[in-house]
Amino acid sequence: MFTGIVTAVGEIVALEERAEVGVRLTVASPYDPATIDMGASIAHMGCCLTVVDMGRLPDGRAFHVVEASPETLRCTTMGEWKVGSKVNLERSLKLGDEMGGHLVTGHVDAIATIESRVEEGDMAVFTFRVPHAFARFVAPKGSVALDGTSLTVNDVTGDTFTVQIIPHTLQVTTWGEKKAGDRIDFEIDLMARYVARLREAEQAG
Repeated sequence: MFTGIVTAVGEIVALEERAEVGVRLTVASPYDPATIDMGASIAHMGCCLTVVDMGRLPDGRAFHVVEASPETLRCTTMGEWKVGSKVNLERSLKLGDEMGGHLVTGHVDAIATIESRVEEGDMAVFTFRVPHAFARFVAPKGSVALDGTSLTVNDVTGDTFTVQIIPHTLQVTTWGEKKAGDRIDFEIDLMARYVARLREAEQAG
């Protein structure tokens, strides 16, 4: 579990495609390898991935290695990543940690697309389009996880919704570089998921 509060930005420094078994990624990050256990979960752009190796690069930077299955590549933007890509990172939640965002599972539901970015002073207002099947899970003043970042929805119109991103978030995550047309990993709010499932079960009888 995660909170959607990005704690570091990593960089893909190596990418190894493996026939029929997905991809192996080496990610440089500020995380101290001594604090990461083998098998630990780290969210990469909102996608929960398991650490299978770690250490330091020749230039002294720390790194960790994760692997992704073909299903993960199909359901997320990970298939578009390349060497040099920057990724939002978050360590898994521990009991007693501050809950600054909302409960995020790290299981990406769909890919959203940025329809527009409008600068408002030192903030930015983004409009996103989500697949129609997932639009019903998005509510004004509700929470969504976008590229692993917990954000509050401003307005919803059909299959689109807007969020306003503050200067701090623009500076310490990958959001400062995002533009119209970019594809984004999207996870619906956990509460919305279960409420919808309960309603479906009630209607089924």
